[in-house]
Amino acid sequence: MEETLLLCPQDYSLLTDLYQLTMAACYVGEGLDQRQASFELFTRRLPQGFGYLVAMGLAQALEYLEQFRFNAEQIAALQATEIFDHVPSQFWDLLGTAEFTGDVWAVPEGTIVYANEPLLRIEAPLWQAQIVETYLLNTLNYQTLIATKAARLRDVAGEATLLEFGTRRAFSPQASLWAARAALAGGLDATSNVLAALKLGQVPSGTMAHALVMALSALEGGEDESFTAFHRYFPGAALLIDTYDTIAAAKRLAEHVRSGEMTIKAVRLDSGDLVSLSQQVRHLLPEVLIVASGDLDEYEIDRLQTAGATIDSYGLGTKLVTGAPVNGVYKLVEIDQIPVMKASSGKVTYPGRKQIFRRYQQDQLAGDRLGLIHEPPQPNETPLLQLVMKQGQRLQPPEPLRIIADRTRTAVSRQPPAIRRLHQPATLQPAISADLQTLTEHTHARFKSNG
Repeated sequence: MEETLLLCPQDYSLLTDLYQLTMAACYVGEGLDQRQASFELFTRRLPQGFGYLVAMGLAQALEYLEQFRFNAEQIAALQATEIFDHVPSQFWDLLGTAEFTGDVWAVPEGTIVYANEPLLRIEAPLWQAQIVETYLLNTLNYQTLIATKAARLRDVAGEATLLEFGTRRAFSPQASLWAARAALAGGLDATSNVLAALKLGQVPSGTMAHALVMALSALEGGEDESFTAFHRYFPGAALLIDTYDTIAAAKRLAEHVRSGEMTIKAVRLDSGDLVSLSQQVRHLLPEVLIVASGDLDEYEIDRLQTAGATIDSYGLGTKLVTGAPVNGVYKLVEIDQIPVMKASSGKVTYPGRKQIFRRYQQDQLAGDRLGLIHEPPQPNETPLLQLVMKQGQRLQPPEPLRIIADRTRTAVSRQPPAIRRLHQPATLQPAISADLQTLTEHTHARFKSNG
């Protein structure tokens, strides 16, 4: 019988790619496992159509590192695969006493980053730094994507209420929780995911589905009966009015409002010409909030607003929680204080432990400089990467979601308009410091001569 595939914290350490474990075993066999290594997580290029990224997922990354353990049952399961039959016994001893003992440097969640700028750096014994790669990429890549989309949606929508409705379209139940969190941190107002909302100290938000309208219409006499029944139990909830005839439903509701039978707070439109329908509904129900949903994204919201739609709130689902991924990578940059780099065509990386130095001018981004960790900031520069975990111990408690959301909003507002625009946005390429450029040239020459 197949075991459940639900993820539990005690399973975190096995949620990795096989080659992380086989490489760790090789390091043990070669006596390299305890060598100090530094890996940086960054993206070589932004997803198409993006001018920036909003870093997100650090809280879950640190939680994972705190939970990093292998129990006897997991070790026995690995041994039973027979893949590791030739590894030294010390490898199993290492796993049996495993815990993450390294340092973590990261930009705070809600920070804007660009291509080639590290979101996070792991400094730890080589075998530890290697095994954690897969999980770190999974959580930071996905949450960064969702947070960036949410920030773009907020930037376009202005003060409109934005609701995360993506649970049924997210790539897994776990992903739905991460998506809800990242969306809220990126600027959305609420989520319909009850578990995510309650765990995050939020109040879940939602409307109703066509199924209720159809069921009550069939069993209790008509569409109006479904509205009356739902309104009886949830007087503040939005009524879904496009199951049959949107305008006919709005007219009847307007009569109920005028007669004093109902006090309606909001209605929802999920299909049709949202520009025309919203304008007609606004005329019929001028005091009622209009919620729109149905495969919306930042481009469609921009189109609706430009065309004169009268919409107060948007429900975002499929196009928020899916899409082109953030293709973050995790690369070794230093081993035993020896800088290393990847030099293959199209995938060159910069060696050494790095820092991002950001400069603002009149409260607007003026540029970034990518330098080495030992370099001091120049006048008006702020280092972005911070030490967040020391020798396996978190240095600060997790930040409240509202703090991250405020940071995101401020960070986006400080980007130049050309970077924020939806269509063909510009992006920023960090300047490479003289020290980093020199190190890159020397490292490349060293490996070329050894090649």
